[in-house]
Amino acid sequence: MTAASVRALSVEVCTDERAFAELAGEWGRLYGACRSVTPFQSHAWLHSWWLSYGTEGGLRLVLVRRHGELVAVAPLMRVRRPWPALVPIGGAISDFCDVLLDETAAAQGALALADALAELAGTALIDFREVRPGGAVERVYLCWRGPRHRVSDSACLELPALPMDQLIRRLPSARAQRIRNKVNKLTRLGVEWHLVGHDETEDALRRLLELHRLQWEGRKVSPEHLRPRFLEHLVRSAGPMVRSGEAVVREFTLDGAVVGVELTLVSRNLAGIYLYGVDPRLRERRADVATMLLRASTEHLVAEGASDVLSLLRGKEPYKYRWDPRTVVNQRFLLARRRTAPLLAAAAGEAAARGWAKKVLRRDATAGSPPVRPALPPPGPGVSAPPAGCSV
Repeated sequence: MTAASVRALSVEVCTDERAFAELAGEWGRLYGACRSVTPFQSHAWLHSWWLSYGTEGGLRLVLVRRHGELVAVAPLMRVRRPWPALVPIGGAISDFCDVLLDETAAAQGALALADALAELAGTALIDFREVRPGGAVERVYLCWRGPRHRVSDSACLELPALPMDQLIRRLPSARAQRIRNKVNKLTRLGVEWHLVGHDETEDALRRLLELHRLQWEGRKVSPEHLRPRFLEHLVRSAGPMVRSGEAVVREFTLDGAVVGVELTLVSRNLAGIYLYGVDPRLRERRADVATMLLRASTEHLVAEGASDVLSLLRGKEPYKYRWDPRTVVNQRFLLARRRTAPLLAAAAGEAAARGWAKKVLRRDATAGSPPVRPALPPPGPGVSAPPAGCSV
């Protein structure tokens, strides 16, 4: 990388919500030029998330331009608990977080982001959670000149985007036959589906969340899915994403009535079944919901050639494993300056303790014994030394 190439870049930090909104066009071009991008890095998703969940004065968008063209973005926000930190916007309702890097300027952009983040952080820790393997943050991590550390984060389950019959042929014969029977059952019942247009997404998403509430009635449900701000976010983001091909809203009908609604988010790398709601009466008719969703999703993905991977996103629910998915573990990247190295050590130690406690609880659950309160974990991992140079 030459000095001239670095000088051709300019960096600014956007803290204004209106300016964030006005970046949609530039952001869309960059999104299309970023190899590792997921739907959760789209402008529509992140800007909508900020309007619903952002905190006043907390926005920190690091923008890198080359000759005026946007080539890198780190979409961050400032938080103060449990310690001062810069974290990705998108929050807990986003399955993947990342920065955006134009592939034609990835090396320069990663170094520019690393230097800008070091200056912006001040006394705060930079904490990138839920980064899919191969994410653009890895390039920034390699360029980081101070203390740094990476740990494993959430596990996601993924399937190849194959036609339904090929997905079934991957399975052991007895299980494959059971799923063929479930597919045939859906056909006999007359379950059908159709895609919802962008001008109809609001009504469909309202039905989705109402059906989601009904299907979980009397059971433990994520409380955020029932809050008005979550509905507002989905409605605001999904319309533009459906128009641009970054989302699909699908309705399922039986005897002319809507009995299910599902939202899939799409990028060129993967499609993820994000959320669905089904009428409890569908289960009463012994229709297998997972088979119904996967059958419709794979049909669309194969027809459109939209993505190579169908992600079941975060979580290890037992029903997902019947499809023999591949486990992909998200990464967490911790970046600090010399004076904030103690914060990095604290975050790394906490992550190690949580991981260790989960293993203990899983072991106890597998053994059939009641879970015990874990003893003190072993000491947290140390802090890695700063890299000798940027090896992007």
